[in-house]
Amino acid sequence: MAADFHRPTKLPPGMFDDFIGGADPAHLNRAAHDTAQALLARVRADPDPEIVARLIAYTDRHGIDAIAELWSGASAKSLPGALWRIYLLRTLIGQDAETLSLAYRRSTEMSHTIDQVVAGAASPAGPAEIRELADRVLHGVFTGDFAVALERAAAFARVTATGFTSLADDADASDSVHHDRSAALTRRALRLTELGDELTACAKLWRRDALD
Repeated sequence: MAADFHRPTKLPPGMFDDFIGGADPAHLNRAAHDTAQALLARVRADPDPEIVARLIAYTDRHGIDAIAELWSGASAKSLPGALWRIYLLRTLIGQDAETLSLAYRRSTEMSHTIDQVVAGAASPAGPAEIRELADRVLHGVFTGDFAVALERAAAFARVTATGFTSLADDADASDSVHHDRSAALTRRALRLTELGDELTACAKLWRRDALD
């Protein structure tokens, strides 16, 4: 991990589309797999609370650049791919907790699903509760059942995607001026749905001891 600190990178809304759901590179850097496996094995073998806390807050101090360089090019159904998506989701929540919590609440107001139970966000889920959920999920990656942590993140992504779809419908129905906003919300819903599917697939692979 880098020794020098730099400002956390801010992700403009359009970068969400680029990071999630795009095609994986044709070649994967073996270092991504090696570093992911080494990090997870070391921390889970000796989950020192101070080290775990530093890993959870890593992108707050360093930005997401270093993690992106290491893991973002890995297959979505791989250990580095799973870790990248967990860190990316936490970063997105940290940078736009208000909007994501709004989408999450909208979904819970529309219906009650098992995904809401699995995600485990406090109710009512405001920005602070959503940030806390992101931290608890990442904490579970290093100290708890890894598959459960992935499933919680996936459930959160699906619930929030449903909320964004509903908000997009509202924007589309209001008047044509909001068409661009509706399209942007729909794209976020699609990317979150894909993210949820990818994390669920990773959880299944982990349970079969097949997540490389």
